[in-house]
Amino acid sequence: MRSRSPLRTAAAGALVAILATLVLAADQLAKMVAIDNLPPERVVPVIGEALQFYLVRNPGAAFSLGEGVTWIFTIALAVVAVIIVYLAATRVHSRLWAVVLGLLLGGVLGNLTDRLLRAPGFPVGHVVDFISTPWMMPAIYNVADIFIVSMMISVALLVLFGFHLDGTRETRGSRTAEAEATDAVQSPGESGSR
Repeated sequence: MRSRSPLRTAAAGALVAILATLVLAADQLAKMVAIDNLPPERVVPVIGEALQFYLVRNPGAAFSLGEGVTWIFTIALAVVAVIIVYLAATRVHSRLWAVVLGLLLGGVLGNLTDRLLRAPGFPVGHVVDFISTPWMMPAIYNVADIFIVSMMISVALLVLFGFHLDGTRETRGSRTAEAEATDAVQSPGESGSR
């Protein structure tokens, strides 16, 4: 079932690229402002304890896990970016998927840029984190992380609710009808004996 005509491959790719570029630019600009204006590893209250800035350079993943294997995160981010670009160039025709994948790609590229270009050097650069919300989670994160987490949740919801990359949507009724039709074709004699 389609609600709108599908996007052409070029349009989907352009939408993904534009959104990814905007998120990457916002992430890198926010990190630059944080580095220039925040004292390292000191709490700067913004809205009491609800929102604080705390500038750190993170060699690991979330919660600073895997600090000794930073290069693995660089490879993982690069692989995710390549997969998203491939999907955008070949399979995405849904506006919703193009938006989600574009925002996700921007977040991935934001942290990948840090891994590739920041100290201590290629490909083990430390990611700049500066946003802290202690009431919600103990992690310190950045703009790219916000897009990565929220878009991964969005991907899960799109899959859960049956939205396909090509712009079609699988509904519960169509799934049941297809299953019944398949069963009837595979075993026509069995249905009368039940």
